[in-house]
Amino acid sequence: MSAAGPPQGANYAPSGGSAAAELANEAASVGVNIGTLVVVGVGLIGGSCALALRAAGATSRIVGVGRGRHNLDDALRRGIIDVAYTLDEDWASELAMADVVMVAAPLSQYPALLSMIAPAIGSQTIVTDAGSTKQDVIATARTTFRDAISRFVPGHPIAGSERSGALAADGTLFAGRNVILTPVSETAPDASTLVTELWQTCGARVTTMSPAAHDRVLAAVSHLPHMLAFALVAELSSRQDSADLFSYAGSGFRDVTRIAASSPSMWRDVALANRAALQDELARYRAALDAAARMLAESDGAGLAALFERAAIARRGLDSSGQASGDVT
Repeated sequence: MSAAGPPQGANYAPSGGSAAAELANEAASVGVNIGTLVVVGVGLIGGSCALALRAAGATSRIVGVGRGRHNLDDALRRGIIDVAYTLDEDWASELAMADVVMVAAPLSQYPALLSMIAPAIGSQTIVTDAGSTKQDVIATARTTFRDAISRFVPGHPIAGSERSGALAADGTLFAGRNVILTPVSETAPDASTLVTELWQTCGARVTTMSPAAHDRVLAAVSHLPHMLAFALVAELSSRQDSADLFSYAGSGFRDVTRIAASSPSMWRDVALANRAALQDELARYRAALDAAARMLAESDGAGLAALFERAAIARRGLDSSGQASGDVT
């Protein structure tokens, strides 16, 4: 275990100096008060959530848990957390008195982590998560929490970056972004309310959705784009003349493929966890590519123009919809 001194970097917010004051006002209006927050996985998502809650004065003590000591030390130096435990230390002792446990770890770690968390939490502890898929997470939670499943609130913040780790954490990451909660029938109303208020304090807009609908929607607008970006860059990089090709890559290529720099292991987990919905989306996209290929083969300029116009109108509408920009994870 490692502990920090006074968190000098608690209000660190690269996006603007007024962010801490705005979050504090948000916390006051929402009224959330989390005594002890345990963050399992102090990376971009978990660290940003901790920073936002600290800046808002919504929590008095933050415990960080993670695999690597180096990343935890970064989190301590930045004031993201007050106390740090690696997974092989006795971090479960912190769970009984925790008000909220936030699991923001890779999906492949969930079975082991939830198995450790479930028997150690207090009767009033609320557990939530930030995983990019929900049906598999809920199935694991049902197995591990059993009767305590009422204290588990599945969630997914729709925000991210190709960067990772505590050094990437940003207290304003969730401002204006969507967070989807997928409570199940057994979820206690007070647990859902507190997690809703937690994310609102971070500046997010909170909506609810069924787990199946969540996985279907995110397969289309998040998991498929990542799969396409990874596949495109991997294919080009496998060519003998890849260095020449990449030397001529302009801003369009960089825009389309930026997310291919994201964590490969994290996105492997997401793709496998949501493989059924993702396979459906790949089939739809493959059909769209086949249709475009036929237009090219037939010199169908009118068909290509209609395709491009339809896409351009939809994309411009996305920019004017009011949703804050940022990666969907």
